Amino acid sequence: MSEALVLVAQEGAVRTLTLNRPKALNSFTTAMHEALAAELKAAEADTAVRCVVLTGAGRAFCAGQDLADPAVAPNLAPDARPTDVGGVIERFYKPLALRLRAMPVPVIAAVNGVAAGAGANLALGCDMVIAARSASFIQAFSKIGLVPDAGGTWLLPRLVGRAQALGLAMLGDKLSAEQAERIGLIWKCVDDAAFADEVQTTASRLAGLPTRALVATRAAIDAAQDLGFAEALSHEGDLQRRFVASHDYLEGVAAFMAKRPPRFDGAPE
Repeated sequence: MSEALVLVAQEGAVRTLTLNRPKALNSFTTAMHEALAAELKAAEADTAVRCVVLTGAGRAFCAGQDLADPAVAPNLAPDARPTDVGGVIERFYKPLALRLRAMPVPVIAAVNGVAAGAGANLALGCDMVIAARSASFIQAFSKIGLVPDAGGTWLLPRLVGRAQALGLAMLGDKLSAEQAERIGLIWKCVDDAAFADEVQTTASRLAGLPTRALVATRAAIDAAQDLGFAEALSHEGDLQRRFVASHDYLEGVAAFMAKRPPRFDGAPE
């Protein structure tokens, strides 16, 4: 029996999903897309999960699309119809990117090695990226005559600005984890020896915080990119009006007043 394409581990309220095609640098095939979608859906439905960590097996996080996969492999025969890569994006990458952006819990990308092409943008689409110092990020699309996908054209300029986004996307140069942190592309770069502990510590912290408020924070920050300042202020007011009735708000205030650690349950407001 073949090994699972996505490995699942649970520690406390943290669910870790590991892309598991190490010999192919965890590059995506149709089967791995389907496996990851199923595991993300399972994590969404499990109330015991308060944070998801996405990482890769072996020396890579994800090298993007496996170009040998029949779904995208070019047909080089004369007069052959071009492969419908756009259809693959609509069927797999778009739902994946949207699912990550709508997860009911925080999602950490634990980038343990190279993150290239769609693999890089998969990581950047998570709420927080923690990378090992030996990891790297490559917008490899221009090297094969394509444009950034998996959300890259939307994510890059919002994370690092237009100038950096164009340089990264057009040149396709390898960016070290340390450089990625310096320009604001990722949250944190940590030494390889400390990487696993840093990921687990951060995931556990997020799992202990008010989950619904964290998810609303993600949504509010994304929405604010398309709002005027006054509209964003009103949106914040609407959200606060909702959350002041939640258990977690009442618990947070009570804990603050009593000078004790809060015990958030993430229950709906």
